[in-house]
Amino acid sequence: MENNEHSLSSLPLNTLQEIPTPNSNAQQIVALVKEEGRVTGYKLSDGRIVSREEGVQLAKDGGIQGVGIATNRGTEYLKSLPDETENNNLGNLPSITNNQ
Repeated sequence: MENNEHSLSSLPLNTLQEIPTPNSNAQQIVALVKEEGRVTGYKLSDGRIVSREEGVQLAKDGGIQGVGIATNRGTEYLKSLPDETENNNLGNLPSITNNQ
């Protein structure tokens, strides 16, 4: 379906600073690690839990698929790439707490 490109809104893509190209063995984010309502890390499909900063670097290195890099007040974070499904958006993933 070549029309999928045209159904994507360009506005969400404009908010992304960088869209890394994932490696063939790139992981998916399966849960958000939150502390006091703020995202502090990500749980990956291989079971690893990484900090927000580690997740951003891993995505830049091609290790996480389906995300782009955005910046808010000088802090980089991961954001879902817009597509036609809502269930893979980071905001719709389960949240866990990292009790370390």
